[in-house]
Amino acid sequence: MRSMDVPSADWLAICRRIVAAQRPIFEQAKTSEERTVYEGIGEGGDRTLVIDRRCEDVVFAELERLAGQGASFLAVSEERGEVEFGSGGEHRVVIDPIDGSLNARRTIPSFAVSIAVASGPSMADVEFGFVHDFGADEEFVARRGEGARLNGMPIRVAPEAERLEVVGVESAEPEWSLPALEALSGRVFRLRVVGAIAISAAYVGAGRFDAMLSLRSCRSVDAGAAQLVAREAGGVVAFGEDGLSEALLDLESRYPMAAASSEEGLATVRSAQLAAAA
Repeated sequence: MRSMDVPSADWLAICRRIVAAQRPIFEQAKTSEERTVYEGIGEGGDRTLVIDRRCEDVVFAELERLAGQGASFLAVSEERGEVEFGSGGEHRVVIDPIDGSLNARRTIPSFAVSIAVASGPSMADVEFGFVHDFGADEEFVARRGEGARLNGMPIRVAPEAERLEVVGVESAEPEWSLPALEALSGRVFRLRVVGAIAISAAYVGAGRFDAMLSLRSCRSVDAGAAQLVAREAGGVVAFGEDGLSEALLDLESRYPMAAASSEEGLATVRSAQLAAAA
């Protein structure tokens, strides 16, 4: 397989094998005590849980298998950082082995594996996005130009309405939340906090949320796959003031992510982000 053929690999089958191999990790460590075991600091700067590392090992085993078939790409992962396979090149595989690690550690059933495959260095270049929510056992998949699916069925964002009915909020520390909540007052009916950026953004694509926003900047590993799910389902996505082409798929960049079913809804949640940052 040539490097240019990476997006043409059977990524859905690869991702499903990853999910099947990750499930026993959570089954073997069922309690919060069993899951709260750390080992060092990951390349993303956070303390690494043993379950994070084991889940990442599963992903990299599949990537090594793909590279053994001749594929060349750059893997971008929360724990290992940037790892070249083959000759590297423009293609990127962007991985969060557990998005919603705090939920996973505390046995809150909303956490996911997130995998994005891109033909270039930015969010605009993502060709394939996969998010599997282990709690609900739901699979969100998007292919560039082909739409988005939930458990194999096509999905679409919620129809535009005068008022946002349900909005997801991520990175909801109290000190960040209060100014944002004031900005949303009278413009949003209800808020929901899932605790996993990938799941919240995928919910926008599924029409469950009218919009979502992250009150702190997130990384490409959190958002790379789900932003394609939201966009391919008819939604709009913003990474601060930057366009999709400027939102890079590396581990250093940080963005205040927002997604919505419409431009008007996106403007509403972006105003809340700006209030939180002020």
